[in-house]
Amino acid sequence: MFTSDAHMKTGSHIVNSMKAAGSQAEVTAQMAMIEASYHRTSIEETQPRLNYPPYRGSQFRHPTKELHDVDPEAIELSAPCFGERDVHPLESDLTSQHGGQPIGERIVVSGQLLDSLGRPVRGQLIEIWQANAGGRYAHKRDQHAAPLDPNFTGVGRCLTDYHGGYRFTTIKPGPYPWRNHHNAWRPAHIHFSVFGHSFTQRMITQMYFPNDPLLALDPIYQSVTDPKARARLVAAYDHDLSIHEWATGYRWDIVLTGNTRTPMESR
Repeated sequence: MFTSDAHMKTGSHIVNSMKAAGSQAEVTAQMAMIEASYHRTSIEETQPRLNYPPYRGSQFRHPTKELHDVDPEAIELSAPCFGERDVHPLESDLTSQHGGQPIGERIVVSGQLLDSLGRPVRGQLIEIWQANAGGRYAHKRDQHAAPLDPNFTGVGRCLTDYHGGYRFTTIKPGPYPWRNHHNAWRPAHIHFSVFGHSFTQRMITQMYFPNDPLLALDPIYQSVTDPKARARLVAAYDHDLSIHEWATGYRWDIVLTGNTRTPMESR
């Protein structure tokens, strides 16, 4: 399973109760053993493992009891609202939400929301959140020694269009340390949340960047044991999306169902 790892980045009671375990070499060897064992089976896994020992916090963060059905209408009465207003087009530009320009590499991230047959899924709410270029979230629990950017909050949202398309302009996030093990660093990534027609219809995932050397070392990314499924989490550089003297472009499609489904967080 992969989720926001802020609790392990900032040292919550979970991490403090577990000492940062092992070296990167030990974690990497453990991940390699798990993948080798996976390849010896004939069962295809397309989603993150709920309990993945190299990701130390996973044992505390996945369901251990039987799931129960809930009444969606009852949840709607107490669930948070999407926002104080309708989604505005400017909310998809994370570089224009403050008085000045944020620091870092400006990028465009675009793609389609698709079903298992490749059909567009229209009118769905997509939210993103991310660290800034220095690898720090604009959140009080993130206290690691990197600067905050007063012109970058790191959150945005949009609705998919008729073709299932979405588009964000943002800053490429930086990697950051976390306390899974000694000298652990998370690769640059953007969190994506896709809502259906109610709060019980929500999928959360992470998008990564190509050719990042930290991917091979990251137990959250590697918790998807199938290499083909893992690759679906990595965006592709798209020169046609790049904007002259303004931003580089990355394309990343999200598939909701079927054998080529994008790996999603499970709780």
